[in-house]
Amino acid sequence: MGRAKEIIIKVIPSKLANEFVKEHHYSKSYVQNSVLHFGCFLDNKLHGVLQYGNSMDKRNVLPLVDTGMDMNEGWNSMLELNRMVFTDYLPKNSESRCIGITLKMIRKKAPHIKWILSYADGTQCGDGTIYRASGFKLTKINKNVHIAEMPDGTIVVKHGNQNTKGAINKEGYQFRYIYLLDKSCKITVPILSFDEIDKVNGGMYKGEKITIQERKLAKEA
Repeated sequence: MGRAKEIIIKVIPSKLANEFVKEHHYSKSYVQNSVLHFGCFLDNKLHGVLQYGNSMDKRNVLPLVDTGMDMNEGWNSMLELNRMVFTDYLPKNSESRCIGITLKMIRKKAPHIKWILSYADGTQCGDGTIYRASGFKLTKINKNVHIAEMPDGTIVVKHGNQNTKGAINKEGYQFRYIYLLDKSCKITVPILSFDEIDKVNGGMYKGEKITIQERKLAKEA
């Protein structure tokens, strides 16, 4: 684990988290509905941020997990990890360690949160390597239809009545991951083998196309 053990993780103000995300995340934007912001500090400086919030599609995602409650009771039973960004200053294994600690903190301080949803962007970033290392389950692979590039190079997420005239969809896939904080809950949709990522030629790591098999062979070499 090395110096990753020295990382200090604590809740930080939204303003600080948002500024960090805007500076370091490839999208240059933060999610407006984030409600819980964690900062990852090493050598007394902020080098990572994880932001959790309500899903923008909560009514449709709640049925993904059976919590034993009806929709009204379970309305606040989940969070979405909507932004996660780290600088290169952090050492190897930092990402999975930081995710793991934030999940433990949520489980301890907010026991009403039963599960976590997140999406990996396989059009510009990655296919979810960090999520898999952190124990998340892959539950869906979708060809991208929402993330697009505007004529001026700006990356946008197409939704609602947003004016995206001239935008071209980014090539690649979106990957949906679920983590059960409460192990008594059950994922109600099929859990996919990670090999399915290679079957659709959707592998990506740090913005570069690569298969899971290639990464396995690199580790063995």
